This record gives sequence, C-alpha cells and structure tokens, in this order.
Amino acid sequence: MIRTLEWTGRGVVRLLDQTRLPEEEVYVECRSPAAVAEAIRRMQVRGAPAIGIAAAMGLALGARQIQADAFDPFYAELCRLAGELAATRPTAVNLSWALERMKQVALKHRDLSMQALKARLEEEARALWAQDLEINRAIGCHGEPLLAPGARVLTHCNAGALAT
Repeated sequence: MIRTLEWTGRGVVRLLDQTRLPEEEVYVECRSPAAVAEAIRRMQVRGAPAIGIAAAMGLALGARQIQADAFDPFYAELCRLAGELAATRPTAVNLSWALERMKQVALKHRDLSMQALKARLEEEARALWAQDLEINRAIGCHGEPLLAPGARVLTHCNAGALAT
C-alpha cells in the first residue's frame, strides 16, 4: 500500500505530494504546523481523512514547539495553531473534526506535565493515523472481490488514503 502520509518519529510528517501524481511519486517533509498547513492549502494532501490526519499530526508538531510552563498558555497557543490549520480548507469536515479531537484530548489530560501532554497529543495523532490505515485496508479487502483482474476504477470521495 502506498503511504500517503506518515509520522516519521523524528518530528517530521512525511506527505505524498498528490499534485505530482501520476507522473511522479514525490514526498514532502513537514517539520512545523505551518508547513503542514501549506501542504493542505496547496492540495498536496487530498482526501478528507488524510487532510484531517495531516492536520492532527501538524498540531502535534506544533505542540512539541510550544514553550509554556502551564496548561492555560499552552492550550491557548494550541488553539491558535489549530485555527491556522483549520483555515486551510474550511469545508473539509475531517479537518475540523480531527483538530477538535486533539483539543479535547488536551483538555482531558490538562493535569499532565507539559512533556507528557505533548507526548499524549502525538500519541493521539498516531492513533488517528493507525485507525485510518485499518479502514483503508478494510476498503481494499471488501472491494477487491468485486473487481475483475485488470479493471480500472474511478472513485469519487471516500476512496481511502489515496484520493486524487
């Protein structure tokens, strides 16, 4: 399966640049929420689930960079970053859903240390990604028996990880 996005574990979100398909398979490495926002804005990331997951990963990257000693200033900055990410594609439902989920995780775990809270947000973004990978596998498993060998399929929305 083509990996359209991934959290590398080095503080990098790696995204398949879908604007370059089908001629080239090129990946963009994002090291900040601003870089993820730009990739979403430029439609390098496509497909509602991928947009949402990329935004959640971008917010987790941003959380790592927030310099705050207490929850309230941390959360205020997290919300500001979430707003910037949300503004990239305001009609993308999964985008606002994923960002809201990340904010709710922060609120739920507000009593953790800043380091532990940042780790928890990263964990949540990775969980969203893992859940989506499983959904994509299920789409493939259910769809494969319906297709004749060599068949070509044109999809419209809800096409799994790769939505061009």
